[in-house]
Amino acid sequence: MRSVWSFWSKPFLAGTGWSWRSPLDHLLAWSLSVRLASAHYPDSTLVTDTPGRALLADALGLRFGSVSTALDDLAGADPALWALGKLVAYSVQDAPFVHLDTDVFLWRPLPAPVASAPVLAQHVDSFPVTDGCGPRVIEDGFARAGLTLPTEWRWFRSLDGRRYREANLGIFGGTNVAFIRHYARLALDLALNPAHAGAWAAMPNRAWLNPTVEQFVLSACADYHRFAPASAYRGLYVRYLLPAGTEAYYPEPARRAGYTHLVGPAKQHAETMARLASRVRAQDPALYARCVAVSAAPGTSGT
Repeated sequence: MRSVWSFWSKPFLAGTGWSWRSPLDHLLAWSLSVRLASAHYPDSTLVTDTPGRALLADALGLRFGSVSTALDDLAGADPALWALGKLVAYSVQDAPFVHLDTDVFLWRPLPAPVASAPVLAQHVDSFPVTDGCGPRVIEDGFARAGLTLPTEWRWFRSLDGRRYREANLGIFGGTNVAFIRHYARLALDLALNPAHAGAWAAMPNRAWLNPTVEQFVLSACADYHRFAPASAYRGLYVRYLLPAGTEAYYPEPARRAGYTHLVGPAKQHAETMARLASRVRAQDPALYARCVAVSAAPGTSGT
């Protein structure tokens, strides 16, 4: 299985998403995430843009088996939609893989049933449908513009008008890369198709719609193709590392899974960041020193 990371520098430099407490903390997280997961899955790759390659591979010296600058193609995209970088990374994979967010640390290899699944993800969340929820905001925006949403979306939303589900993709991948490419390209078309530009421009707070574009669309695609009689992906399923969403926010279930995800405001927690620094310094003093030096250079602030 290939280990994959992605880094789109445009939203990073724009300060969108959850911010790290400091540039040093951001680089330390990169260092630990790559060091841990690539030990289990040494066929590693970084999908980034030219500034990202200069920062992570050239300046910081993180060791990837390969580095792609496919995210240069997003130069004209809205940095508020930071999930686009991840979706491009998913869309270019051609072999079973696991993609890890920068704030994810894989202390042990994935359990065999998860690693061998057609699609794997961290856990599934369920939310009430409200006027301000992501799916409804996009539905209303597309309706005002006279646009039609994908079949998978419309079918999925027809099942329950009161709640909707999203697969948390702190960790994501699987063995059915053809389906994953289909899903990722559908989500990218939803956000980047020039015919949709007017609808997106009229939506406020687009940064809040990233989970919908990335995570809701995956759940919709997976459920639709699992049951659609004529789908090439009929029977497909998603296996989750953590069986319940509540387990992602408590230390013991994550410890049993050999998995840490520094969700949202955890990136600002002083004690947690001190433990991160201590871990990297103890494991690789030279890498820690490079993190300190690179973080002090101009252009390294951001999320």
